[in-house]
Amino acid sequence: MDLYMMNCELLATCSALGYLEGDTYHKEPDCLESVKDLIRYLRHEDETRDVRQQLGAAQILQSDLLPILIQHRQDKPLFDAVIRLMVNLTQPALLCFGSVPKEPSVRHHFLQVLGYLQAYKEAFASEKAFAVLSETLYELLQLGWEERQEEDNMLIERILLLVRNILHVPADLDQEKRIDDDASVHDRLLWAVHLSGLDDLILFLASSSAEQQWSLHVLEIISLMFRDQNPEQLAGAGQGRLAQERNMDVTQLEVLRQREMAEKKTRALQRGNRHSRFGGSYIVQGLKSIGERDLIFHKGLHNLQNYSSDLGKQPRRLPKRRQAAKELSIQRRSALNVRLFLRDFCSEFLENCYNRLMGAVKDHLLREKAQQHDETYYMWALAFFMAFNRAASFRPGLVSETLSVRAFHFIEQNLTNYYEMMLTDRKEAASWARRMHLALKAYQELLATVNEMDMSPDESVRESSRIIKNNIFYVMEYRELFLTLFRKFDERCQPRSFLRDLVETTHLFLKMLERFCRSRGNLVVQNKRKKKKKKKKKAVDQAVASGSVFHSPEELEAMWPALAEQLQCCAQSPELNVESPVPFDAASEVPVEEQRTEAMVRIQDCLLASQAPQALALLRSAREVWPEGDVFGSPDISPEEEMQLLKQILSAPLPRQQGPAEGIGEEDEEDEEDEEELQVVQVSEKEFNFLDYLKRFACSTVVRAYVLLLRSYQQNSSHTNHCVVKMLHRLAHDLKMEALLFQLSLFCLFNRLLSDPAAGAYKELVTFAKFILGKFFALAAINQKAFVELLFWKNTAVVREMTEGYGSLDSGSSSRRAPMWSPEEEAQLRELYLAHKDVEGQDVVGVILEHLRSTPRTRKQVIHHLVRLGLADSVKDFQRKGTQIVLWTEDQELELQRLFEEFRDSDDVLGHIMKNITAKRSRARIVDKLLALGLVAKRQELYKKRKKKLAPSSLPNGEQSVKDFWQEDVEEEENLPEEESEEDEEKEEDLETEQTQGRSFVLTESLGQDLREEGFSAPLVWLQNCLLRVADDREEDGR
Repeated sequence: MDLYMMNCELLATCSALGYLEGDTYHKEPDCLESVKDLIRYLRHEDETRDVRQQLGAAQILQSDLLPILIQHRQDKPLFDAVIRLMVNLTQPALLCFGSVPKEPSVRHHFLQVLGYLQAYKEAFASEKAFAVLSETLYELLQLGWEERQEEDNMLIERILLLVRNILHVPADLDQEKRIDDDASVHDRLLWAVHLSGLDDLILFLASSSAEQQWSLHVLEIISLMFRDQNPEQLAGAGQGRLAQERNMDVTQLEVLRQREMAEKKTRALQRGNRHSRFGGSYIVQGLKSIGERDLIFHKGLHNLQNYSSDLGKQPRRLPKRRQAAKELSIQRRSALNVRLFLRDFCSEFLENCYNRLMGAVKDHLLREKAQQHDETYYMWALAFFMAFNRAASFRPGLVSETLSVRAFHFIEQNLTNYYEMMLTDRKEAASWARRMHLALKAYQELLATVNEMDMSPDESVRESSRIIKNNIFYVMEYRELFLTLFRKFDERCQPRSFLRDLVETTHLFLKMLERFCRSRGNLVVQNKRKKKKKKKKKAVDQAVASGSVFHSPEELEAMWPALAEQLQCCAQSPELNVESPVPFDAASEVPVEEQRTEAMVRIQDCLLASQAPQALALLRSAREVWPEGDVFGSPDISPEEEMQLLKQILSAPLPRQQGPAEGIGEEDEEDEEDEEELQVVQVSEKEFNFLDYLKRFACSTVVRAYVLLLRSYQQNSSHTNHCVVKMLHRLAHDLKMEALLFQLSLFCLFNRLLSDPAAGAYKELVTFAKFILGKFFALAAINQKAFVELLFWKNTAVVREMTEGYGSLDSGSSSRRAPMWSPEEEAQLRELYLAHKDVEGQDVVGVILEHLRSTPRTRKQVIHHLVRLGLADSVKDFQRKGTQIVLWTEDQELELQRLFEEFRDSDDVLGHIMKNITAKRSRARIVDKLLALGLVAKRQELYKKRKKKLAPSSLPNGEQSVKDFWQEDVEEEENLPEEESEEDEEKEEDLETEQTQGRSFVLTESLGQDLREEGFSAPLVWLQNCLLRVADDREEDGR
């Protein structure tokens, strides 16, 4: 069916509905069938919504459907069909198209449908239509549940959906052009709802416990009714203007008057005595033109201050993806009669409906009975009605359902979820940002209500507030929420109103937290730390369960008496109270006959875990499976012999597949592949320090957000400007970080503020600007580089360097960091290298190390600095030629045995062998040879024997001891042939990793000391040096 035939059929169908004669509508005999045909056509419309557009252009709803609804209510089938068709025609354009189309052609259809919806809304703004809906809904609600049919429930839902759709249509501000206190289309619609009595039915549905299934529909209708209203203004409607409002109006008028007087004065100064053609030309010294000469100005001197090099230039077009987000919600003041009706509605709703309705909606949301994103209506209602209650006559009992720690938790969870979705779902980031704004408003109102409870004269109310604050301030997520939102603020997705609410909410939270800390003296809060640790699936998870932990014979002997008591009780009865276990694994690839050893190990594991009944049951099951050889005892074994057999199994050194410290190389590689990172959250408690928490806000991202809001200080309210200045004052005065605000864009803003004719109305801003400027010029007199620092946003480290001097951060550097080369040392290094570089058969680097006595250096440090100075082309120039010692001769093996017998009782067996052996080899080669000769059974026997950990505080000269230890290892490595050392690099790393009682703890101790003293700078430098060394080694290997 093409478009032309569709138009003809639509026209014929619409003509068969009936006709309007005067105020009477005459329906045709086929009216009901025609309505059903229209519903069928709408079901099969295309993506451009052509049927909907044609029906809207023909004004079918205004000329036919509304008269049928009003005059033919008695015809129930027709009435139901008309309601069904109206619900379809009035559904939001966003639901029809899925989202706002970006393609121009599809967007045109979207705007057409939106225009028809606005015409429908204006047509519904009459008392007659809502009176019919109200009467029908009243009759249906009078029916009890036993009398109400399924069709009645469907009609109730459709009426509620129709009212929702009509209220959802956005206003056409360009066409209406309504001012405050004037009746808009939405106001007339609300007044028609009031006159028809539909508002009373909505209150009944909200308060009735028998009508809970309509809770979400009712809450959505109420939210759309109050869409453009301000709860504070609504609470004060009809009570005359408050003194605060009058003072605000007087202040705004004074600001406008001062600006007007300044403009008049400026125009008077610009009016010259002579004609403008005699203005003259002037040379502006110090300001260059396009060439090298000074600028020539051809206008009057009074216009010089407005001169800019950008005059006449084409402004740069800002890409759409980088434009600031637009404000979508606009608040306006409705007509007085509408505001009075809405105020009374809010009061009745709070008195009778709020707690029950919000509880029912919360239950639907938690049980996932609602549709997607329905929680936004819940958060809007929480913020709006709690603000109305706080502004009208504060009564905490009216909002007790949402005034709890659970409400805080629910809002915080949704706010965090919206925040994460905004970062991940970039296409719908604006939608997630709007939902996040609703959640932030709800969180702000919860804090404001708790703050209002602190001022209540009722002691029980103040105690409830204290309990809530104690829980909120204790949990870390509530304290970190604002920092997270500031750091990820994006003005492309989040409008300026979101930033304003975020600043005001943070101000309120900090004020409450500071007051709470002062009243408590000391506050203990929760602290969470996330630590990443590597876990081996095979070795670590099954170490204890598999019995792989080593037990000495004394421990096993001490363990046996307790096991013997359990076995005596169990051995008396042939039938144990334990399920008979299967001693073999049927799914294993190992045959059942060969699983006897594993069964023996399982019995031993049960005994080690003090599970004597399980061990006895497993022994008897294994005896039945493997009776040959009487390995698990004979069939007629006595209880005493059974206990003796279990004792032998407990102390037997059974072979195991893997151990935590010794194993085959292939198994170690498999374990490394199975390593996984686990993120462990460590929860602890600590004493809260308000200044330490405030330091978290001392970062450039937070300051930039505050400065961005301060730019619109003329449009901001006085409270918003106070919140901004208070936070900046906390950073500058309380934390002594005024240098954090030394930024050129902020200083330009201060210049605009101080030159504003109405600066007298912003006394707090002016005082703060003068304070910051005074601090800057005082610093600039000492540090001339402060003017350059104005160009950049700064962090706390830069602030410290600006105020305390550049290089002050390096004063606490770690001893492990490579010392800097002084000019004298570089000159000595250059002289030594040029003197010995041409000597054949001589190690140039070794000679330089012998003569460099001022600061101890390693071989690699000297080589890398020679390359940096340009004295050598590459590290490869200093490779030492080795002898490639691989095979061990008989004399070398005898020498190794002699040295082992000589130093086996010393603290460092391996170290002494490496020092005294004739043919120098790596540690890994010597260890492998000792294991092959059978001189040692395990690598652990070669570890350095230490009575306690080496700590600098426990030694008389701790720093020197650690330093000597490292120097000793470096010398040992340098004495090895280069090529052999490169071949055994991986074995060396494996050996050093296993020696956790040796050098590894020194690394840990020194690294921990560095992190405490220096922050993260020392680990970064260490990591950089390691990566450079690995890169150089791989370059030498040609990899």
